[in-house]
Amino acid sequence: MLIAGALGLVGRAALAQYEAEGWEVVALARRRPEFATTARFLSVDLTDAEACRAALSPLRGIRRIVYGALYEKPDLGKGWLEADQIATNAAMLRNLMDAVEPGNPELRHVSLLQGTKAYGVHLGQMPIPGRESAPRHIHPNFYWAQEDFIRERQARAGWSFTIFRPQALIGFALGSAMNLLSAIGAYAAISRELGVPLVWPGAGARYTEATDVRILARAMLWAAGTEAAANRTFNVTNGDVFLWQDLFPLVARRFGMEMGAPHPMSLAVLMADKGPVWQRIAERHGLAPWTLDQLIGGSWQFADFAFARPGQAASILSTIAIRQAGFGDCIDSAEMLDWWLAELQRRRILPD
Repeated sequence: MLIAGALGLVGRAALAQYEAEGWEVVALARRRPEFATTARFLSVDLTDAEACRAALSPLRGIRRIVYGALYEKPDLGKGWLEADQIATNAAMLRNLMDAVEPGNPELRHVSLLQGTKAYGVHLGQMPIPGRESAPRHIHPNFYWAQEDFIRERQARAGWSFTIFRPQALIGFALGSAMNLLSAIGAYAAISRELGVPLVWPGAGARYTEATDVRILARAMLWAAGTEAAANRTFNVTNGDVFLWQDLFPLVARRFGMEMGAPHPMSLAVLMADKGPVWQRIAERHGLAPWTLDQLIGGSWQFADFAFARPGQAASILSTIAIRQAGFGDCIDSAEMLDWWLAELQRRRILPD
């Protein structure tokens, strides 16, 4: 099987899941993995059609594709609506399929990612709950360009696809643009190092959901072998609803901290000069030798987006469709967050 974007949040989880199931995996990423894996890694620039043909057209025996590759701009929120960002993401998927599909007639399934931006969550209060059957939202989005392409290509092919819409993915990937887990953990560790309590930095009370990447990876594995998932779109979340501020005392306990008074503030601004503080933490605790920028990527911006949206009451998705189709995995989001923070401490990515 083939995983594109294999070192991102989605791709890394899919890689772990498929390896555990005994699959032979070809993994596409721009850099080498920093963890042990049996996958064959290829470095391919998906924006370059000629490079894709040279690297991927020789592949044979590809039966499944998980497409988790993503191009984001440095100004995350602004980029979501810009035409060149949409065009780039559309071209990346097209270049991959054009290179892989001709030589792999046994291809049976493609997993494609969307998210709550499909419901306009980044524009204001979305309809509650978000349902897959809702008309396509009017705003420009690379989701639509990729979906139109994959539907057109599938109509004359022997394979099926499934589109997944998770919300607030929680898992680990180095340098991700939208990694809340690393942002939360690093923010807590830096606050502790500076001798201040953990402060909830968000604003408003917005009920929301999250998706553990392990659940998403299992959903993709399930969909690829399930007729009920063929050519369908599914919301997939942990199955519960929460306020982010209600989970911050759990983070404080995990790091042995007190909670301070809530104070709305931008983590992208506050953390901009904290690289030396993180370096001090990493050296004293023997953490993985990554700078704060390498660890977090653009995720401070995404944390600001997730934690501070005054005027929005909720972002909640209906998961009835995927459950009726046969996938019912769930997890308590508080338990999930605590498990992942403990796991990053165990891996020496975050300090105990």
